[in-house]
Amino acid sequence: MAIENTTGNNDFSTIYTRDGLANDSCPDHDSPRERVFKIIVIGDSNVGKTCLTYRFCGGKFLQNPEATIGVDFRERTLHLDGENIKLQIWDTAGQERFRKSMVEHYYRNVHAIIFVYDVTSLASFESLPEWIEECSRHSVPPMVPRILVGNKCDLRGAREVSTFLAQRLADSYNFPLFETSARDPAEKEHVDAIFLTLAYRLKNHKPLRLKQPSESNFLQLAGGQEEKTSCLC
Repeated sequence: MAIENTTGNNDFSTIYTRDGLANDSCPDHDSPRERVFKIIVIGDSNVGKTCLTYRFCGGKFLQNPEATIGVDFRERTLHLDGENIKLQIWDTAGQERFRKSMVEHYYRNVHAIIFVYDVTSLASFESLPEWIEECSRHSVPPMVPRILVGNKCDLRGAREVSTFLAQRLADSYNFPLFETSARDPAEKEHVDAIFLTLAYRLKNHKPLRLKQPSESNFLQLAGGQEEKTSCLC
């Protein structure tokens, strides 16, 4: 289930079209350039960050993922309105001991942020303000889009965080709210909708960063000099 915060910014409409999903593609090397956006996914350990990003980039559920140490990178290129849009997704570690040395790199030149909590874990939800405050401490500009995602909504009998409570928090920060499940195959299009919402928002509102076909993906991920350049279920 994808839930849109309709009381927030109207520019943040949910993107959920079958045509848009059908147009995603691998990088088009016949094209001289593509737009590249960095999205970071943050939240407590075990909330499902890796599984969400793997569902979006790999199209399936990742069985028995290991704890993310530092950061994992995943990419998916979408063809939107005649443009190639590459999303570089930074799947960050939730445990402090695995992320301490990498925090500055997480937030450098970030274009969008996805905050993830586990709907079956009230503690993961209650820690969200700390994650949001961490962004402020690292000077993430207020115009950088942010989305709140409740994962594991397939575990209905174990839910500890109601949609009402989550919506109230989302409204207080003016964030869109999504509830979904990385595990449930029926939710795949809703997971896609989360990232497509950001992709359209970034495409329409963010400056263009050019990528030449000869550039290596590693340099894009590790360089970070130019402007703008995984969750246990």
